[in-house]
Amino acid sequence: MELTLSIPALLFPAISLTMLAYNARYLAIAALIRQLHQKYKETESESVGLQVKKLSKRLTIIKNMQAAAIFSFLLAVITMALIYVDIPFWANVIFGASLLALMISLVLSLIEVQLSTKALSIQLKDIE
Repeated sequence: MELTLSIPALLFPAISLTMLAYNARYLAIAALIRQLHQKYKETESESVGLQVKKLSKRLTIIKNMQAAAIFSFLLAVITMALIYVDIPFWANVIFGASLLALMISLVLSLIEVQLSTKALSIQLKDIE
């Protein structure tokens, strides 16, 4: 299959929307950490401290998700440049790396969603 400019260009909206979703998750968790940190300073509750640590882990995962998505985006742009200057072998290699980076980002997203769901299910059990 011949790699054309339109193929890596198809990744642009997908990666952009993915990064937007990741950024929304990051901002929501950052706000929650700030709230819990203030609560921890007031109460010095061990459970609040543990929640902040778990959220910090999720924040690290989200940071890595964003980094992988940005790297994928950058590689897609490099692929387009290589296609433009007619270097098909390296364009294919870099495009493959771009897809791999996007897959890594999505796997990290899945892990983060699983952690989030697990944390919410624990909270829901407390309510029941």
